[in-house]
Amino acid sequence: MPKYIPSPRDWVREQVELYERSGGTRGTTLRDTGLPVIIVTNTGNKTGAIRKTPLMRVKDGANYVLVGSQGGAPKHPVWVYNLRANPAVELRDGTVVQTMRVREIDEDAERARLWALAVAAYPPYADYQLKTARSIPVFLAEPV
Repeated sequence: MPKYIPSPRDWVREQVELYERSGGTRGTTLRDTGLPVIIVTNTGNKTGAIRKTPLMRVKDGANYVLVGSQGGAPKHPVWVYNLRANPAVELRDGTVVQTMRVREIDEDAERARLWALAVAAYPPYADYQLKTARSIPVFLAEPV
């Protein structure tokens, strides 16, 4: 079984621990925003280790939209490379845990529709895209 490597970022590690320790009843919102988050468990593309990332909760029916914004930083978050290499994930939304498969959205119309859902759920995404020259990756997580 692969080893779990917690995030080096204190707030990420603490949020994941609280979320999971409580069975999905605490730590379910992004720090002080009150906006809902999910935990995406994925496999590291270099280490093969288990990684866990809190992401904004953006729903599209039974699916989830995952946005690689990293606050508009010039580089993609590491989890983007993990998902590209290993699309099988486990997604925790509150007390519900599901096995899902992700796919990166490149098709313009689908990406625009999902991006609009993401910005509606978390308006800062629009500002993040303006801050960076890179195209922020958008993934769709679908139940297996």
